Amino acid sequence: MKRILLTGAGLAVLGIAPAMAADLPARYYTKAPAAIPLPVYSWAGFYGGLNAGGGSSRNCWTLNNVAGVPVVPNQFEGCHDATGGMVGGQFGYRWQSASWVFGLEAQGDWTNFSGSNPSLAPLSAGASNQTRIDAIGLFTGQVGYAWNNLLWYTKGGAAVTHDKYAGLLTGTGIILDQANETRWGGTIGTGLEYAFAPNWSVGVEYDHLFMGKSNIGFAATTLATSRADSIKQDVDIGTVRVNYRFGAPLVAKY
Repeated sequence: MKRILLTGAGLAVLGIAPAMAADLPARYYTKAPAAIPLPVYSWAGFYGGLNAGGGSSRNCWTLNNVAGVPVVPNQFEGCHDATGGMVGGQFGYRWQSASWVFGLEAQGDWTNFSGSNPSLAPLSAGASNQTRIDAIGLFTGQVGYAWNNLLWYTKGGAAVTHDKYAGLLTGTGIILDQANETRWGGTIGTGLEYAFAPNWSVGVEYDHLFMGKSNIGFAATTLATSRADSIKQDVDIGTVRVNYRFGAPLVAKY
């Protein structure tokens, strides 16, 4: 009798379960939301801008010839720093691979670096030597790493300065003799640049210029005989830069 009752109860449950399942509302499955692309700054493309700052040039003079006669041994005339401001512009092109950025750039600046010192050479007693730099150019390659819209880079290449030299009567400023040259050398530098708008960025940069030694001849004047000096030059400059990047610099990243 118990077995009959248990069997009947089981059949009743099996009959009710499908009916209850039929009365339940249908399940609805929703798709996961699509990934929203995040904007990532791209440094690739052409750019151009302006820069301004200042610098200092270390210039050391050594007298090696007077009136066509070699000075043996050469007489050291001393060193001075030619300091001042600078303003100019730059343009270039950058490529980007993942977070690595590569580029080429040309920069030109007008400068007013100037400095002098009284000569230490016995043959130039009473005279001072003056150096002025009125232009600087840089032609460099760049390698950098970007954290989205923040870029750090190093650079290196060729440098050129336009130099004006003068011998002065110490204490009076009277010019005794003059010479000028365009000098080529090398440069290395580093910079940090921040993109604050879709196409605009601002940065700071430091560069050291290795300009080497150059033998400069000074023609005879009514106040001085001819002479020649070996002049060694190194330049340090720091600038603030603002660049505009052409094209759309934002790319999507999922």
